[in-house]
Amino acid sequence: MIRSLRNRLFVALTAVIMLTSAAGAVFAYKWAFDEAIEIQDSALIQVAGLAHSGKSVVGGALHGVEENADIWLIELGNTPRGNPDERRLFTLQDGLHGTTVRGQPVRVLLGTRAEGSRFAVAQPTAVRDETARDMALRTLLPIALLVPCLLLVTALIIAHSLRPIVSLAENLDARRADDLAALPTAGTPSELQPFIVSINALLARIGSLMEQQRRFLADAAHELRTPITALSLQAENLEAVSLSADARDRAAALRQGVQRTKHLLDQLLALARYEASPSSPDPRALLALDGAAREVVADLMPRAIDRGIDLGFERIERVDVRCEAIMATSIIRNLLDNALRFTPDGGRIDLDIYPDGDAAVLCIADTGPGIAACEIDRVFEPFFRGSRPDGDGTGLGLAIVARIVASLDGTIILANRDAAKRSGLEVTIRLPAACCAGDPQPT
Repeated sequence: MIRSLRNRLFVALTAVIMLTSAAGAVFAYKWAFDEAIEIQDSALIQVAGLAHSGKSVVGGALHGVEENADIWLIELGNTPRGNPDERRLFTLQDGLHGTTVRGQPVRVLLGTRAEGSRFAVAQPTAVRDETARDMALRTLLPIALLVPCLLLVTALIIAHSLRPIVSLAENLDARRADDLAALPTAGTPSELQPFIVSINALLARIGSLMEQQRRFLADAAHELRTPITALSLQAENLEAVSLSADARDRAAALRQGVQRTKHLLDQLLALARYEASPSSPDPRALLALDGAAREVVADLMPRAIDRGIDLGFERIERVDVRCEAIMATSIIRNLLDNALRFTPDGGRIDLDIYPDGDAAVLCIADTGPGIAACEIDRVFEPFFRGSRPDGDGTGLGLAIVARIVASLDGTIILANRDAAKRSGLEVTIRLPAACCAGDPQPT
């Protein structure tokens, strides 16, 4: 069963064209064949007219008669004589007849002159039919050439007619997952407009549901911050209280759980904020990306030193972007936080920041376990933690990074540094650069 509408239309129209062309070819062939026979009868009449007037036609040029027409002029005399064929021809009435002469079927025209002598003009049927077939086949040549042209034109018309559907699909495919803007109906065929209206209604319902989900997420996270902050303060106050070793361990576990919950709430609020406001930043917000990276690295350096991780810059150059400081900081901190979480003690994390044409490039590479190939496309989903849910991660960091990068019209690419061994992860972010100037700075 043909599922493609384009293929279905092409097959149907091809069948119609082929059947119509075949019927037209049969009619044209029969008509041309009959016309060719009539033309050859006219040639016999022309020769007979010359013979009736007594003019010689042997070796003469006859207008409208081909040289290979193989026309015979047989003089029959005033009385039956000669071979049996001539005697039999003498008995026929004047006019056109079909008979046999010299052992082969012929078309013959009998005539009588004024003095009473008779003659016959004959032509073999095989020659007549061959000539008629050649003329008829030449008549079919334009049809044979027209059919492929019609099929090509049909394919082009179908492709052009279905182009709005293809454009609609390309429009949807090119959109970001969070782009729920209505599809345009202006300039679209009337047959597609009900379909587009239904899609727009569906997008509106999905947008409403997503907005409700974001609002609920933000409200819940906001409402939980106050009690969690209170719990955090109480847990910190326990440090000043004299406790047994067992109670102190439990208090430490409580503080760790509260901190993790507080971090989760901060991430949820950040995700809700960037999903609710995906618009581009203020164009006046000019930020030195390398400076923001230096500040984040400085904040995380004690954590890296405690675990013996070599955290630093391989390459850092001055490059400015149109971005709010909190957005750039969130990108770099979330990426470095992930790298620190999965890089083993004694490992290495390298940062590269440099201009590349009209883009600012941020690259962070670690010596961690990398990401399974089947999970790379899913790590930007909220709460997805993959097959290695180690540490105290929330599964929201990369989702927040992806939202911010998309709002800045940038791109983010994740790749394992050693694909065969799935060792080490390299994250490359390209953002539109406000300017690309500056010499390499020392690390």
